[in-house]
Amino acid sequence: MKIITAVRGFKDILPGESEKWQFVEGKAREIFGNFGFREIVLPILEKTELFRRSIGETTDIVEKEMYTFVDRGDESLTMRPEATASVMRAYLEHGLYASESLVKLYTIGPMFRRERPQKGRFRQFNQLNAELLGSKDPRVDAEVILMLITFLRSVGVADARLEINSLGCPACRPAFREVIHKDLEEKRDGLCEDCRRRLSTNPLRIFDCKVEGCKAIVATAPLLIEFLCGECREHFDAVQSGLRLFDTPFEVNARMVRGLDYYTKTAFEVTTGALGAQNAIAGGGRYDRLVEELGGPESPGIGFAVGLERLVAVAPIPDETVIPRPELFIAALGKEAQDFAFVLCNRLRMKGALAETDYGARSLKSQMKRSDKLGCRYTLILGERELRERKALLRDMKDSSQQPLGLDDAENTILGILSTE
Repeated sequence: MKIITAVRGFKDILPGESEKWQFVEGKAREIFGNFGFREIVLPILEKTELFRRSIGETTDIVEKEMYTFVDRGDESLTMRPEATASVMRAYLEHGLYASESLVKLYTIGPMFRRERPQKGRFRQFNQLNAELLGSKDPRVDAEVILMLITFLRSVGVADARLEINSLGCPACRPAFREVIHKDLEEKRDGLCEDCRRRLSTNPLRIFDCKVEGCKAIVATAPLLIEFLCGECREHFDAVQSGLRLFDTPFEVNARMVRGLDYYTKTAFEVTTGALGAQNAIAGGGRYDRLVEELGGPESPGIGFAVGLERLVAVAPIPDETVIPRPELFIAALGKEAQDFAFVLCNRLRMKGALAETDYGARSLKSQMKRSDKLGCRYTLILGERELRERKALLRDMKDSSQQPLGLDDAENTILGILSTE
């Protein structure tokens, strides 16, 4: 019978790798907590209209990539392709804006997009998202970016490169839109099919196209940053000043845009050289009008997303720092010894010790090999004679020394030895 395999673009996270994910997520919870962010756990399914209204009808995500279906209640549902819209929905639905003027939230979990699977990109992928709502202050932008960089450094990403840009606001975008539309219309024939369509719906999205011909065309196109109004220019300058206060290196990339329609003013991206062409591990920006567009009060916000698959792939996390190793292996020979080991091993575990034993009736040599393979510090050798004499041998796997250990109070004796390590 043929083995059933995982769906294309969906990946298992196996033991040995899952511990690295736990380490990264633990660091995120620690550092985000230090910055005053609190975790929110969101559902995977949302009403399709949420993403159409927030992300934008003309984005690739909504047009091509969402996993959408009609359920038995004749309601259109979508497996979330990103988290910000879901956070905004929860923020409005539960009236979080009414209890605090400044709301800081983060969430960790899977997203779903039907893209072409490639290195570091899957159809089910996991993100860490942080969102701050309730302030227009540019220092908030700098604070959120600083938190992101602090987190990336904490997991060992040493070559992270920060790029920032300003995407303007409704006051300064129309003038740019007119100029860029005219410029790109003259080069329409060189654009890909998607970008020819974007030309009439959202020309700014052309800057995000990965097709080489389109990238060459926008390389000489007018830049939005040249059309910023006074308020946007002042805001962007203040963000840069805030980052300089903490000696946070950055580059202004005037051609960088974000792939979602709700972004305004500050946009940023963090890349690394360890991933090749798909080099972005995090990105985000400001979305001052998103809450209002979803029917809520004025609540300016800023946030980012970190791709966990990519981050775990580039973060230098040594196995020995995250994968737990048993402290003790009980090598038991014979049924009575195995029964004793079964009780002792689980009592030790219930009191916090990392202990292992073997129920396969294997030889002492085989059990010692397994203890060594597991990386155990100690091995307790136990057989019928040891049970009769109520005294076993405790072997130090580092220096091969052995010492007798009484079985009448073995549990507390072993816990005492392990606590000194």
